[in-house]
Amino acid sequence: MIHASNDNPVLDNPRLTALTSWDADWRGLRVVVAGIGVSGFAAADTLIELGARVVVLDGNDTARNRQRADTLRIVGALDVNLGQEAMTFVPDVAGDRPDLVVTSPGFPPTHPLLVAAREEGIQIWGDVELAWRVREREGRKTAEWVCITGTNGKTTTVGMTASMLQAAGLKAIAVGNVGTPILDALRDPIEYDVLAVELSSFQLHWTHSMAPLASVVLNLAQDHVDWHEGYGNYVADKSRVYENTKVACVFNAEQQGSVELVEEADVLEGCRAIGFTTGSPDLSMVGVVDDLLVDRAFVEDRRNTAAELGNVADTGALPTRHVVANALAAAALARAAGVAPEAVRDGLLAFQPGDHRIQLVAESDGVRWINDSKATNPHAAQASLSAFDSVIWIAGGLSKGVTYDQLVERNASRLHTVILIGTDNQALLDALERHAPEVPVVATSGPDAVDPAADPTDGHAAMRTAVQQARKVATPQDTVLMAPAAASMDQFQDYADRGDAFMNGVREELGL
Repeated sequence: MIHASNDNPVLDNPRLTALTSWDADWRGLRVVVAGIGVSGFAAADTLIELGARVVVLDGNDTARNRQRADTLRIVGALDVNLGQEAMTFVPDVAGDRPDLVVTSPGFPPTHPLLVAAREEGIQIWGDVELAWRVREREGRKTAEWVCITGTNGKTTTVGMTASMLQAAGLKAIAVGNVGTPILDALRDPIEYDVLAVELSSFQLHWTHSMAPLASVVLNLAQDHVDWHEGYGNYVADKSRVYENTKVACVFNAEQQGSVELVEEADVLEGCRAIGFTTGSPDLSMVGVVDDLLVDRAFVEDRRNTAAELGNVADTGALPTRHVVANALAAAALARAAGVAPEAVRDGLLAFQPGDHRIQLVAESDGVRWINDSKATNPHAAQASLSAFDSVIWIAGGLSKGVTYDQLVERNASRLHTVILIGTDNQALLDALERHAPEVPVVATSGPDAVDPAADPTDGHAAMRTAVQQARKVATPQDTVLMAPAAASMDQFQDYADRGDAFMNGVREELGL
């Protein structure tokens, strides 16, 4: 019998259904683990420790992956197969067909290996599903989960949430898509009270049974539509975070799509819907009144009173609207976990935001230089563009199938100059021509580039050129904003590499 209507059905399999704790009978379970990156390695290592029979596959035969493969073989993997051919079919495990495939989040549902698994009726889990199944362990405290997803702001919000929980004296850690695998935290000698879990749409797609204490969809906008084969599928996977939530489904009261997801969520009885807004909050919301962060959701007399949680200035050096929204979402999650108002404030003050998120790099001659390399889609770029009045915008990269018309139209009046990096900019160029035809556009590669002979694959050279061109046109009160609204892998290792290239370029150009 099939319990779900998507392309990742949950099939009746008594052996798998019974696997709901670390102490369940995992021994001899035949598992194929797809991917040997951070999450795949953690999944394989955990399954081997549990006594499962494990074969690991990865399409990239690199020195790093060969080292990981050697480690997994030493600890008990039956086999590790690297190279593209290994990913084209589902292999036998210990001479028989596998009971389960555990996939890393990067593999889309259309990947040949996963398509083959579904056609054979083999259930597919992600590392998050596996982590949920093993979270309970005899003799150890079982941590509650508060789960964060959304198109943008996940990493900041999960960090703020963990900081608030810690300020309340709880043993808490940020895990998941933020970098630390949930499985590593579950095997840590520290017995955590709460895990603040960042979840991507990829991870949620492969998750069946999670039941968080509290959950939030921060926002929704076009992103990864190529992976999900459409925006509707992307939203459906995001909405999974609300399923079976126990205490609070936190939603963005300023975005109708988020409200609708909560209204349709299949939650546990007694779960409340808690909104967050950067305006004045209604009942059962957190929001802002006279530059104060306030709570009208988790106070006894919420009709007539509110709890002060902190000040807008407590959210960071550049308290833009979306940073304040992230702080309020984190506050709602922390309050759902029983955190006192003063711990919300203390957590915000203690929180250290990561690099590449609206990061002030320098201010010189009246010009601010801002690194927002984490803005890998138009929605994220909108958050930072809207925070400044006159912008020299460094943008471009892999578009991931999104459109830019709304972004450019909404910000055309604030664009001083656009400087393009990246190799996949036709959609952005078309939007600029339609909605901001008077704004000068400077290219760092291609036939219309400052240097037509420039290597389009050399992102660091392109970024140096972009910074140089920005300095030439910048005037006092301008903000040079590197918020690409696109992915980075066409010219850089990742968004962090792109952000480092920008910061290094700025410091070199300004002699800092």
